[in-house]
This record gives sequence, C-alpha cells and structure tokens, in this order.
Amino acid sequence: MLFDDRYKTIKTTSEGIFRDKGSKFIAYCYPIKTETESKALLAQLKAEHPKARHHCWALRLSPDRSIFRINDDGEPSGTAGRPILNVLLSHDLTNIFVVVVRYFGGTLLGVPGLINAYKTATAEAIQSAEIIEKTVNDIYQLNFEYLQMNEVMRILKDSNIAILKQDYEINCILEIEIPKSKLNDALLKLDKIDHLNYTYLQTV
Repeated sequence: MLFDDRYKTIKTTSEGIFRDKGSKFIAYCYPIKTETESKALLAQLKAEHPKARHHCWALRLSPDRSIFRINDDGEPSGTAGRPILNVLLSHDLTNIFVVVVRYFGGTLLGVPGLINAYKTATAEAIQSAEIIEKTVNDIYQLNFEYLQMNEVMRILKDSNIAILKQDYEINCILEIEIPKSKLNDALLKLDKIDHLNYTYLQTV
C-alpha cells in the first residue's frame, strides 16, 4: 500500500510533572489538528501560569507526520523544544501539541539536566494519555436515484464505509467517509452505477 492511512495520536488532554532541584516542570499534551489550535492553547496556558519562567513546546501535525515545530522559549537552544519533540517521535505520535511549563527553583540545572527534565515531564504526560490509532478518511457526497439505493448500500456495506448523513427526499444524497486505503476500490465500484455522481468534500 502506497499510502499509510493510519496514525497514532492521543484521545484527550493529559498532564505530567517532573521536579528537579526546586524547579517544577508541568507538561500538558493536547490532541490538535491545526497550528491555530496550538496558538490558542499556548495563550491559555500562559494566562493560567503567569509566574512560570518558561513555556516551552513542540508540535507534530498531519497524518504523514511531516509538520513539526519547536520552541525553547528562552531556555538554552536545544534543551527544551527538541527533547519534547523527541518523545513524540519515539512514540510515533502526530496531531499533538505539548507545552512544558517551568517554574524556576533557583538552581541552574545545566544542559543535561534541562534536556532530562523536559524529556521526562513530556514522557510522564504521554504515559498518562490514552494513545489511539486513527485512519485518514476522505468525505464524499453521493447523489443518485432511489432505484439505485440497494446497489449503493451493498457497496458501502461490503467496503465497510461509514454513512455520516443521509437524505432520501426526491433524489438520494449520502455523505460518506472512506478510509484512504479503500478509496480507489470504492470509487471504482461506485463508478459502475448509472446516474450516480459523487463529489469530494474534505479529508479528515
């Protein structure tokens, strides 16, 4: 299969905490789909933790895991954002945003200490999260005549394709969700039905 239509992410927000020499590192993990979401979450955390010294973060986006961003937020370069990202890489997670909020305890930890702190706090948060596997799906709208109903339904059932919305007024309109890996096969079968049209809506 050319396209891997499965990816791993987390189900809901989770938290982890790590302490070292008086400093406290609180990691927050969020499932996200866009970079815009991460900006709002970061602003929210900064408002909740105004006295924290640093709000360092990393994100990974898209099912093919191609987009990532890191930010050390004033910590020495490579000691915060990169270690957070490395934990996400090691668990092969995407569509995820992690912020580690640091309260400074008065003692410098040095580069190895910082790397360990940001990595461990993130690992704690991932450990308490529920990791789930998702498929990349395309949403299509089908338009067909009532007489084709049985034929269409049989194809959807055989291919295990989910129906999101249905409208059987004069003409039949269905909104369906097809996993990428089944897309070509499903569309080939639907192409064989007379008077059926389909329109691509979006990928989720």
